[in-house]
Amino acid sequence: MDTRFPKIADQLLLIERELRVQGWWSSVSPSAEALASVEPFAVDTLDFEQWLQWIFLPRMKAILENDLPLPNASGILEMAQMVYAQRPGQGVELQRLLAQFDQLISDVN
Repeated sequence: MDTRFPKIADQLLLIERELRVQGWWSSVSPSAEALASVEPFAVDTLDFEQWLQWIFLPRMKAILENDLPLPNASGILEMAQMVYAQRPGQGVELQRLLAQFDQLISDVN
């Protein structure tokens, strides 16, 4: 098991918590078509927060649960910065948490 797994698992929980605190967590899944987007971050079919909830978090949890290799890098903060540049004052804490996630991914054992 990658020694980063416990810290990454904790970080994923913090990201989920922030989505819930901000009211960006949904109990209704997007359509199968929306989830099947091949665009980066599913920008053509999902809001960024939906992508985090329905694609990013489940994929990362599956990686941890199945002891699969972590990605070599993460550019998720850059996407968040682009999204929230259009929505001043929103997503500040989420961006901080995503920056920490990116750092954890880039740290090599």
